[in-house]
Amino acid sequence: MQQNSDQTMNDNEELLIDLGNKVTLTLIKIKAGSFMMGSPEDELGRGYNEEQHRVTLTKDYWLGMYPVTQRQYKAVIGRNPSDFSYPDFPVDNVSWHLAKIFCSKLNQMTTCPAGYKFDLPTEAQWEYACRAGTTTALNSGKNITDRFGKCVNLAKIGWYKDNFLPRRNVGKKKPNAWGLYDMHGNVEEWCRDWYEADYASDPEFLNGQIKGDFRVTRGGGHTSDPEECRSASRECYEPTLRYNFVGFRVALVPVK
Repeated sequence: MQQNSDQTMNDNEELLIDLGNKVTLTLIKIKAGSFMMGSPEDELGRGYNEEQHRVTLTKDYWLGMYPVTQRQYKAVIGRNPSDFSYPDFPVDNVSWHLAKIFCSKLNQMTTCPAGYKFDLPTEAQWEYACRAGTTTALNSGKNITDRFGKCVNLAKIGWYKDNFLPRRNVGKKKPNAWGLYDMHGNVEEWCRDWYEADYASDPEFLNGQIKGDFRVTRGGGHTSDPEECRSASRECYEPTLRYNFVGFRVALVPVK
């Protein structure tokens, strides 16, 4: 399926992908660097599977400015699987495998920069981009104030259990410092990784990690408590199943 899907780069190093019929997909360039992945032991809401450790991502990559919307998904796949049909809501009811098919279709439609391909981000790529240089529970530089109830700090940057109806258009909350929206809440986002309690051994390419039972999701969603929406929070689900609170964000990642 070849479409007129040219890519353009602006001065802010945003990558604009033409999906046809006046539908576009914008990705933000994420520069290589190191960060502390996971959470400190005293972070409110911390999970047992968030051991803090330093990760270095050696190559630049791009990540979607927003979760993939229903409009974008339909432009590429030809249908909208979501329960509630609103073009600028994040697409949901997509399994991990369907999210991968979307990425494969993009690779067929678009000429990628040399050495790169469209794929789901690894969870290290996701968390690095989410944090945007922060070390706090939220990418606004704030921490959550309540594990399960109302959280003013989270409400300013994401849709979660206390303020959803039931999802919202992407881009209506404040972005992080790198221009990424909805990294906290709205829909949980599939990552490339098989779930391991102690993280993947290769955070950038996942070499050798070839089996498991569940795939990782990040960011929390509209049914999530504040603790599940933190930058370090990790969830996982069966990759063949579809969930009405899980979507995805596309990445343009290096091929090793």
